Amino acid sequence: MKKAAYWILAIVITLALSIYQRMTGPTYPKKEVVELNGKSYKVKLPRSGVQQDEVITLKEVPQTSEGLTLHYRRFPTSDDYTAVGFKWTESEWQAALPVQPVAGKLQYYITAEGKDYPADGPVVIRFRNDVPATILIPHILLMFGAMLFAVYTFLLVLTRRQYSKWLKITVGTLFVGGFIFGPLVQHAAFGPWWTGFPYGTDLTDNKTLLSFLFFAAALTTLKWKYNKWVVGLAVLVMIAVFTIPHSAFGSEYDYAKQELKK
Repeated sequence: MKKAAYWILAIVITLALSIYQRMTGPTYPKKEVVELNGKSYKVKLPRSGVQQDEVITLKEVPQTSEGLTLHYRRFPTSDDYTAVGFKWTESEWQAALPVQPVAGKLQYYITAEGKDYPADGPVVIRFRNDVPATILIPHILLMFGAMLFAVYTFLLVLTRRQYSKWLKITVGTLFVGGFIFGPLVQHAAFGPWWTGFPYGTDLTDNKTLLSFLFFAAALTTLKWKYNKWVVGLAVLVMIAVFTIPHSAFGSEYDYAKQELKK
């Protein structure tokens, strides 16, 4: 197999993992179908918002619809729900969720013709600061680059080709993306620099740390005759942790103590 084929396969695997992670993450908008007057309308309910009122829109629902209501409360609390009617604005139905403290969450659902949506329960949205593109884009590119280089290294291992160069590139890319730009993004979005072990339970930070430790072990045992097995294990661990939804168990605002949870 030629190297070009390796790269194509590595890109396909990386893209598949990236799309899966994105679509299964807690920040990906929830898609729902609303039934009105015997017709079905698709809506997207956001689960991540920046530091401004988050406008919920029902783009496909016609102006003739009535009784559209947004219900919300702080999460996790036992507050009563606040009800806000949708208004026809800019050729679509709109209702706003009020901005919350950084890492604050709201639980919400909509009502149409007496039915609640989503049918399986309210949506939870978390608020954050807007992250500058100058640090967010490099972080994303480096993390996906690390995954791409790791898969390519794994293919070289499987076909018994020289892989040490790409192992080193993988480790370097993962370190810069996860431990330099990662904390910069975390700090810009929520305040803390690191919320993984031993300071917190953020799965994004913890899975980055776990993956890096395995690759560090692969790099330090590079001259060992069984190093290829360590490299293979490191890559499989990275693939496994990439299937974990992004931002799960992340920063959360404690409404009772009025502070960010430690």
